[in-house]
Order: sequence, then C-alpha cells, then structure tokens
Amino acid sequence: MKSTPTSLPGVLVIEPKVFGDSRGFFYESYNEKVFRELGIERRFVQSNVSRSSRGVLRGLHYQWPRPQGKLVSVLEGEVYDVAVDIRNGSPTFGQWTATMLTAENHRHFWIPEGFAHGFCVVSDYATFSYQCTELYEPSADAGIRWNDPALGIDWPVSEPNLSNKDMNAPLLADVPAERLPEFAA
Repeated sequence: MKSTPTSLPGVLVIEPKVFGDSRGFFYESYNEKVFRELGIERRFVQSNVSRSSRGVLRGLHYQWPRPQGKLVSVLEGEVYDVAVDIRNGSPTFGQWTATMLTAENHRHFWIPEGFAHGFCVVSDYATFSYQCTELYEPSADAGIRWNDPALGIDWPVSEPNLSNKDMNAPLLADVPAERLPEFAA
C-alpha cells in the first residue's frame, strides 16, 4: 500500500496495490501489519456502508466524547471526501483537506480521531464504506455546518441534498469548547 500525507497531520490518502485481469480485480483493503507500518495503530470496532445519490452531502460529522477515527472508501461511484481539523489548540484548527474517492481509484482516506468528516456524491450514486475506531454513541453525535464560511470548503455542489440534522448544524465558532476534541501534542 502507498500512503500519501495530506496538508493535515495524520490525515492520509492510502492506495492499495490492485491486481487485475480480464476477470476483474482484487486488492487488500486492510492489513493490520501494513497499517501499523503506516502509523495507523488503531483497532476498528464498527463497519458501516451507506448508499446515496448525486448531490447528497453527508457531514460534517464527528463524535465527542468517544471520538471516532474513520477509514473510508467508495465501493461504487465517486465522492468528494473532506476532513476538517476541529481539535482545540491544534495548529491546523479549522483547516480542511479533501480527496476524490472512486470505485476506480480504490483509494482509502484515513481521518483520525478529532477531525470532522463529510462527503458529497458526484456520480449518479455512490456506495460508501467506513470502518470506525469507536462505536457510534448517539449522545456524543455532533456536527458542524457543511458550508461554514470560516472553513471555506470548496464543495463541488452549491445546493446539496442534506438531512435536517446537517442543514441545521452549528458553525464551528458556535460549538462550545467542551464539545470539541482537545489537541494532544
């Protein structure tokens, strides 16, 4: 596997070795030993799959307390995937990075604990897979507004299809400090 760092420390784009022939392809999407060598020494405890149509934007989500690291990929279609550093005290607080995840490029995106995450579907539909390092906890579920002007995320859609929760999420500046993760140097 090839790992490429992003502008945010700890957030990685991971490209597996893909073996293909006339029958199709095969790739190893997770190998604990290889991921440890990449610096991802986490145990995944929950696996989720979602399917969404063009223009659906999910996010920006995070969990606090009990933060989740997420290893995400696309099984069908294409998404624009975003990670935002929301760790209080981080030198990159409020900064974001993004990557295109497609069924064809087989990329994975590693979003460590302490980051908000969201994605927008740019194909007719997308089947999205994510492995989490912490179980979902409804009382810790949180989010920030997808179009927060202070973040300035360059989404590929101006009028996305949003859930009520995402439409009404607060701006990052309006989230109380105790509802954000702390940066650990």
